[in-house]
Amino acid sequence: MTKPVRTAGGVVWRPAGDSFEICVVHRPYLRDWVLPKGKLDGSEHTLVAAVREVLEETGVRAEPQLRLPQVAYTMPNGVPKTVDFWLMRADDGPAADPMDPTEVDAVVWLSPADAVARLTYQVDRDLVDHVTTLPPVTGVTLLIRHAHAGKRKHFAGDDVLRPIDERGRAEAETIRAVAALFEPRRLHAATPLRCRQTLEPLGAALGLPVEEDAAFAEPPDGEVTPERVAESVKAATTRLHDLRTGDRAAICSQGKVIPGVLAQLRDEPDSAPYKTPKGGGWVLTWSGDRLAGLSQI
Repeated sequence: MTKPVRTAGGVVWRPAGDSFEICVVHRPYLRDWVLPKGKLDGSEHTLVAAVREVLEETGVRAEPQLRLPQVAYTMPNGVPKTVDFWLMRADDGPAADPMDPTEVDAVVWLSPADAVARLTYQVDRDLVDHVTTLPPVTGVTLLIRHAHAGKRKHFAGDDVLRPIDERGRAEAETIRAVAALFEPRRLHAATPLRCRQTLEPLGAALGLPVEEDAAFAEPPDGEVTPERVAESVKAATTRLHDLRTGDRAAICSQGKVIPGVLAQLRDEPDSAPYKTPKGGGWVLTWSGDRLAGLSQI
């Protein structure tokens, strides 16, 4: 089976009076109108690629807010293609010119109805229709699980002091590249050293301190019982709601806390679907005080 071509892009919007407008681009070599997107650069993270492609094709710096349904189709040459789309809000600053006019020679902002009428392909039209059904986005929070830190049984000291390992350092750099796209202004890490170290590259890139926040920590060694984990989940959920407003926060927590928090926020009894790999995380998209969307990164 032919390996799919992986691409990424955005449904980019900006306020327009009481409504909003969608960015649509024209490709001269295909004579079509599409949503901005492009191929991943090697092993590039899909979200990094999506933001980069939007900037290159439109000149617009855009802030990701929510992962949209993935698009998959077969190109005329028979090769399958996937597109990871994100809802993105355009930066308020002036736009630059597209980087390659042979790729994109026109960038227009249209009402959702006019965008649907202009777009050439049904998959793009369906995405815009989907976006019109979403509640307004009022905030975004990042919730990240700490990077790899070896195995507990191989560390002789206090587990709170167990540092991230070589794999973890590489994961922390990926977190830096992805999380920086959201421009957080507050960084909070659970008590263990590995949580703080996971956010340190991001803090260095943004010029921000990493604040220790015990509310996002698991129970200590020897006290991990279902009851104590439930208490930790409740404390973390309460603290997360506190951090929902104000400056955007990126939070590093632990594997026994994150699934329960997300299940609680979604009022679901089963936390298993929210099990998070080390070095992975979630984008929590808020509409008022309600969790309107959850996107894995």
